[in-house]
Amino acid sequence: MSWTKKILRVNLSEGTCTPEALNMDWARKYIGQRGLATKYLVEEIDPKIDPLSPDNKMIFATGPLTGTGASTSARYSVITKGPLTGAIACSNSGGYFGNELKNAGWDMVIVEGKSDKPVYLYIHNEVAELRDASEIWGTSTWNTESWIKKTNQDPMMRVASVGIAAENGVLYSAIVNDLHRAAGRSGVGTVMASKNLKAVGVRGTLGVAVNDPEAFKKAAAAAKKVLADNAVTGVGLPTHGTQILMNVINEIGALPTRNAEDVQFENAGDISAEAMREPRRDGTTNLVANQACFGCTIACGRVSKIDQSHYTIVNRPEYWGASGGLEYEAAWALGAATGIKDLEALTYANFICNEQAIDPITFGATLGAAMELYDQGVITDEDTGGIALNMGSAEALTTMVELTGKAEGFGKILGLGSKRLCEKYGQPELSMSVKGLDFPAYDPRGIQGIGLNYATSNRGACHVRGYTVASEVLGI
Repeated sequence: MSWTKKILRVNLSEGTCTPEALNMDWARKYIGQRGLATKYLVEEIDPKIDPLSPDNKMIFATGPLTGTGASTSARYSVITKGPLTGAIACSNSGGYFGNELKNAGWDMVIVEGKSDKPVYLYIHNEVAELRDASEIWGTSTWNTESWIKKTNQDPMMRVASVGIAAENGVLYSAIVNDLHRAAGRSGVGTVMASKNLKAVGVRGTLGVAVNDPEAFKKAAAAAKKVLADNAVTGVGLPTHGTQILMNVINEIGALPTRNAEDVQFENAGDISAEAMREPRRDGTTNLVANQACFGCTIACGRVSKIDQSHYTIVNRPEYWGASGGLEYEAAWALGAATGIKDLEALTYANFICNEQAIDPITFGATLGAAMELYDQGVITDEDTGGIALNMGSAEALTTMVELTGKAEGFGKILGLGSKRLCEKYGQPELSMSVKGLDFPAYDPRGIQGIGLNYATSNRGACHVRGYTVASEVLGI
């Protein structure tokens, strides 16, 4: 176990950063970052509080393996009461931020209260302080990360931040680290912005220790061999990323399509991992490279470039560079859930979700519900500001993702999530959600175990609480 036995308590109302001892009794009883941080949260807040009030708290938590040589040990979690569901929110992310926080000597950061002005939390090993963020309030996560690194003259810092979507009250805003890794679901970014906390910037150089290094090395090596020898984690995910699932899940009839009207998408191949590798007319491909999180041997992350002749970026050079590509959940939500087959439009929408910190799963699912209501005549052009929301419209997708981030026009309604949107228009049954959290990319009509998971998960329709896809579909 790599516990540093220290937590940092940040009181935004008082402007203080105070170290505390980690409760090791709880750490032993509530194994892992989610369990331990959830214990802290339920002990410290009233469950009836408004999620966006200063009384709510949020916890950045690392786990007992974070920062070690174990594969997949890059994860960190953000635990709070979520505004989208009103329930426990625990969203996790990969990349390098979690490792950096652990290497700075902190197991968790507990954030409470609300600052009277925009601030960011600066951490460099034992040094922790709140600094003014007025200059970057109202800007994107991409700008925020660049500004913090430049301001502190440290390109090695790791930054987790919120975009304008969170500042504008989008209920499913995320926290983005390393430009395109995200603690994505339940609105954890919205809670962070409600506290006037723009970002957390961390630099850690202390290292991570385990009790028995030699035994740990052997155990980690054995685990890595298991991953390498498995067809999915050793070949499929490194080659195609999580997008390897697009055609697989579609073929078994478990890909929720057009707001779950269907269980197969006839154009799944056009938005799949294989399509990302297909040469365009100019010989380039959507996929540029794969990318690994800290210490991970799988390297399932994707890096993509949008076709510069595509209508979304033809006159927008700021989007011509390579950035985070489509993962399976995002490709499904922005594509199959809305009936859209334009891979470049999906990639653009995904770039905007990363840039402005929007959960692509809930955004895509909400847009899919709105499209169904539009096709039924329930939502009209008067509601949308004259924008046609026909199912399958790439133009509607790329327009609405920008409006949602800005909370402008119909984007403000989309920012409520599908449950509230469908209730607003008198069709609550068209929201494919549990506890207000939208279904991810697995249809329970085709994968029945995941349906049980959706129904019983404490945060709603979440695929990472009991991933029965592994056993029911992949044979793992």
